[in-house]
Amino acid sequence: MTLTRRTFRRLVASLRAATVMTVLAAVLMAGTPAALAASRVKDIADFEGVRDNLLVGYGLVVGLKGTGDSLKSSVFTKESLIGMLARLGVNTRNTSLDTDNVAAVMITAVLPPFARQGSRIDITVSALGDAKSLLGGTLLVTPLLGADGEVYAVAQGQVAIGGFEAQGAGASVSKGVPTSGRISSGAIVERELGFELASLDQFKIALRNPDFTTAQRIAAAINRSLGVGAARALDPGTVNLVVPANRQGDVVGLMTQIEQLRVTPDQVARVVIDERSGVIVMGENVRISTVAIAQGNLTIRITETPQVSQPQPFTEGGATVVVPRTQVEIDEDDDRKLAVLSEGVSLQELVNALNALGIGPRDMITILQAIKAAGALQAEIEVI
Repeated sequence: MTLTRRTFRRLVASLRAATVMTVLAAVLMAGTPAALAASRVKDIADFEGVRDNLLVGYGLVVGLKGTGDSLKSSVFTKESLIGMLARLGVNTRNTSLDTDNVAAVMITAVLPPFARQGSRIDITVSALGDAKSLLGGTLLVTPLLGADGEVYAVAQGQVAIGGFEAQGAGASVSKGVPTSGRISSGAIVERELGFELASLDQFKIALRNPDFTTAQRIAAAINRSLGVGAARALDPGTVNLVVPANRQGDVVGLMTQIEQLRVTPDQVARVVIDERSGVIVMGENVRISTVAIAQGNLTIRITETPQVSQPQPFTEGGATVVVPRTQVEIDEDDDRKLAVLSEGVSLQELVNALNALGIGPRDMITILQAIKAAGALQAEIEVI
């Protein structure tokens, strides 16, 4: 087949037009709200066995410059110091110890999943007694225990704090918390948690915010990606996945593929209220039935401005007296209007209507609770 020059030019122009339309369609699809709202599975769920473990320990910090515990009031510090010296061959049991350079502390740390023996983790050091500061202190060897009472790490090192405290005879200054600090890479892992991930033939995916719809969407996304019905939602917070036959022994690769899948989480219509700070957070699915709202307060303001009355000059028998002056103001909020919200209004429409009434966050909390009591708020109210 022979193409003429004119036919060839028309073919190239057609291909260019098709390419532009394809790219434009892809951009529009990528910019849709559904695509923007989708989240990765790794951001909304956790895999079974891949979890942190909390560690805790009790130890002593030495080398403080007179800012440690008072041994008279902190008995546990004194007994710990005597016990530590006894293990080092120094007997101080029947002597009077008087030092303020030692502080009893609690050590907390997080053991990451699959941490291997010999690896290092960060620790947090917090004063337990009446120490004023841990600045310049050194933590002595401290075993860190897990929930089962076993030792999983050993901590030691120089404590770094982010605050200080200084005082004089008439003034003092404080910044941050000088009785708490951190030691970067201050603990060495001595015991590993046994969990063979590669040998699993099935595992569970736990949702961080349990929801029936979200769990079903995750299972459907996994089945579409693998091409087999290997995933099934067990309950609102759990999705069970059976490892396909062609992925046996490659559980890590399978988890990597799954955690990158995009899923749009579903939301429960909920209004969260923090009465202490006046913060209100409402989900986009909150709906209001037809309801009328009026808000107003009767404010009575009384101002006392007493004045001094003095007699005229050279007046006999006159006296200086205080004359009371009282001003009373009454504000009935006559400018407040009655707002009617139609059925099925959205979150934005609700906020606009309440703002139009001049209502602040504190009054808005009371109004939302009243709407819920009237049965017109189609959402759950959670007060924190």
